[in-house]
Amino acid sequence: MNMRIAAIDIGTNTILMLIAEVRSDGTINIITDHHQIARLGKGVDEHRIIQEETFHRVLGILKEQKAIAQSHSVEHIVVCGTSALRDSVNAQDFIDFVRQNIGLDIQVISGQKEAELTYHGVISDYYPSNSAQSYAVVDIGGGSTELITGSDSEIKSYASIDIGSVRLTERFLKKSPPSESAINNSCTYIHNQLKSLPPLHPDVKLIGVAGTLTTLAALDLHLAYFDPYKVDRHVLTLDTINRILDDLKLCTYDQLKGLPQIHPLRADIILAGILILREILTYLRIPRIIVSVRGLRHGLLLNHVKTVMKNT
Repeated sequence: MNMRIAAIDIGTNTILMLIAEVRSDGTINIITDHHQIARLGKGVDEHRIIQEETFHRVLGILKEQKAIAQSHSVEHIVVCGTSALRDSVNAQDFIDFVRQNIGLDIQVISGQKEAELTYHGVISDYYPSNSAQSYAVVDIGGGSTELITGSDSEIKSYASIDIGSVRLTERFLKKSPPSESAINNSCTYIHNQLKSLPPLHPDVKLIGVAGTLTTLAALDLHLAYFDPYKVDRHVLTLDTINRILDDLKLCTYDQLKGLPQIHPLRADIILAGILILREILTYLRIPRIIVSVRGLRHGLLLNHVKTVMKNT
């Protein structure tokens, strides 16, 4: 019997929902993929508190996503929260607020679990391969960044570091365009955080997920509107990233919002995300990265499918 599942990833900056049908033979058919910028982590880095107005803004988005899921006759909705909910002292208040108002249960997952689910969500699009392939997945979020390495479906290592596009913007890049000193201070901070990352073999297939990567791909492809089929598996080189960075760091906030490839609610943090990516590639000495439109929500869905299948 077929079953429909929705997986919702509540991140520091975005809320992503994937709806899929799981067939009786275990195959998965993706029905729809929703993306909204909620900025749950606004002010969390400085105050460690989710603001009251954020409670209501995010609730409105989750209510809308639940209605979409119900319109697709979804039987299960699984929801997880990441960096902002791990860091905020009033996370449980927010979780209770959502449960009481719309009946969704949010599971706050650890950095390790986030990395594990993200890796499997991304790599499921690549394996099985004819020969053992080494992968590394970079996930640049709003509050944290993860690097997960593995061989096909087997995870070898993971690292979660407290740098993200929202966190970096709130600390260093408060003006647009930023000063050179603000950019230099950002890069120094990023570089110091990257010292915990494991070295990678030059032959590893490096894959990047989340909004910074997909926005860069859209910019490189000069897309008039976002097309996931063109963005997925697009290769970004370090030279291309530097070229785009050089252009964007001179733009005002209004100019960034005016670019069709940049979501207006991402305009204030896109530069921070690009700086993080550029410093990661430079630090790892890998000159290119493959863009993926997959991520944590795919791994969350796959994990839930396995749980349901075991219990049936």
